Amino acid sequence: MATDQVEVQEPDHEKANRGPLDGKRVAVVMTDGVEQVEYTGPRTFLEQQGAQVVLISPKGVGAAVQGMNHDDKGDLFPVEMNIQDAHPNDFDALLLPGGEQNPLELRKSPESIAFIKEFYAADKPIAAICHAPWVLIDAGIAESKNLTSWPDIQDDMKQAGAEWIDQEVVIDEKLITSRKPDDIPAFNEALMKALMVSADLSNMGASS
Repeated sequence: MATDQVEVQEPDHEKANRGPLDGKRVAVVMTDGVEQVEYTGPRTFLEQQGAQVVLISPKGVGAAVQGMNHDDKGDLFPVEMNIQDAHPNDFDALLLPGGEQNPLELRKSPESIAFIKEFYAADKPIAAICHAPWVLIDAGIAESKNLTSWPDIQDDMKQAGAEWIDQEVVIDEKLITSRKPDDIPAFNEALMKALMVSADLSNMGASS
C-alpha cells in the first residue's frame, strides 16, 4: 500500500523546474573576449525562468571561450554548438553579450553574421548589450533602428544609420539593446517579455 504514494512526488518536482519561459530555447552567440557577466547574468536569469540556453560560437564544440572581467581574464565557458550547425528555426531568441574583443572577432566570422541576419529575417527577438551592437552593423540590422550600446561605439552606430539613445534598455520591434553590465536587470526583463509575447502569438496562431 505504501508504494502507491511514491508516484505523487514526480509532478511536484517537475512543476518546481517550470517557469514562464518553459520550453523556450535561447541561442547565445559569442567567442573569446566576451564580458563574462553579460553572458552569465542573462543566462542564469533565463534558465531560472525555465528557458534552455545554448552557447554557440565559431569555435568548435567543447572548446573554451575566454570570459573577461573588464581587462582581466575571467572564467572559461565550453562551446555547446558550432555556429555552422546552428539554425534560427531551432531557437526562440538570440542573445549577444558584449566585451570589446568578442564582437570584433564575431565580425570576422561570416557564419556568425549570416546567422544573425537569418535570425532577424525570421522576426525573432535579438538582444545585444554593450559592444555587441557592433555586429548588428555587419548584419545590416542597425540602419534606421532605435538602439543603444556602450557609449564609446555610439558614433559607429550613428554612422551606420541608427538612432542612438542613452538609456538602460531600448526596444525597437524585436531588437533589444542595452549599454553596460549595470543595465542587465532591465535587459533581462525586456528579453523575457519579448519571449513571452512570442509565446502568446504562437499560441494564438496555433488556436486559429
